[in-house]
Amino acid sequence: LGHKKHDPASLTPEEIERFCVLDIDASTITWRRVTDCNDKYLRNVEIGKSPSEFSKRQNKQLSREASFAITVSSEIMAVLALASDLKDLRARLGRMICAYSNKGVPLTADDFGITGALAVLMMDALLPNTMQTLEGTPALVHTGPFANIAHGNSSIIADKIGLKMVGKDGYVLTEAGFGSDMGGEKFFNIKSYYSGLKPDCAVIVCSVRALKLHSCEAPKVVAGQALSKEYTEENVALVEKGTANLIAHIENVRKHGVQVVVAINRFGTDTDAEHEVINKIAMANGAHDAVVAEHFAKGGAGAV
Repeated sequence: LGHKKHDPASLTPEEIERFCVLDIDASTITWRRVTDCNDKYLRNVEIGKSPSEFSKRQNKQLSREASFAITVSSEIMAVLALASDLKDLRARLGRMICAYSNKGVPLTADDFGITGALAVLMMDALLPNTMQTLEGTPALVHTGPFANIAHGNSSIIADKIGLKMVGKDGYVLTEAGFGSDMGGEKFFNIKSYYSGLKPDCAVIVCSVRALKLHSCEAPKVVAGQALSKEYTEENVALVEKGTANLIAHIENVRKHGVQVVVAINRFGTDTDAEHEVINKIAMANGAHDAVVAEHFAKGGAGAV
């Protein structure tokens, strides 16, 4: 800091001010408090109104506008999913940018000296949750960063543990959220890059109803309102037109050198003719296979 004095009492006000080496621009703070309880009123709040947040030195209340976010949108969630071990987690947490100085210098968790505390807090969260389906199939539930603002994938650690558990003759199914153009792209370009794991196959899930919506000719689906007849009655033409969206997703995945299997999520109002056109178009545009999935009605037997 350039100080040559050893007695704190001898420092001038200007020298004391220089101890604030980070010189934080409060308007650039990017870290937000998080909650998993839906409350839109917390999207914009004022914090620091407590008497304990009054600065006698600056003679002002240290309040500022801030906001809460949902937990899965936190950068820490995204970091946790990409960490390979505790040492890697600590390093990634330390590189997170929390704010900028008044001179525009990025300030990280390491700059604030909080990385060790963060790593301790997150240490237990580094371990995946072992759960099971209703039929007893083991499942590792671990992390959930959004794909629109993060990478949208479950953790690397869970994938590696799963692969170790099933052995060379087993298989692990991992999810990349929000479609091939979001979680899928980030799975290949971010998660696979850091993990070193390459998938043998990618499953693209579609439904007759979704493809009808993608035709842009069926009425909009409105939450709380009954579906229009276009979605509950056979309409092969709408399905065929909507497959333009499915074709794009197949092409996205195939560009990464991975085979695609299309899973048609069957609804009770679907018809064989509608499934047939999906199968035909998917196979003609690079899919390895296209199969009807009936797990909603039949459980595991409907997905084999």
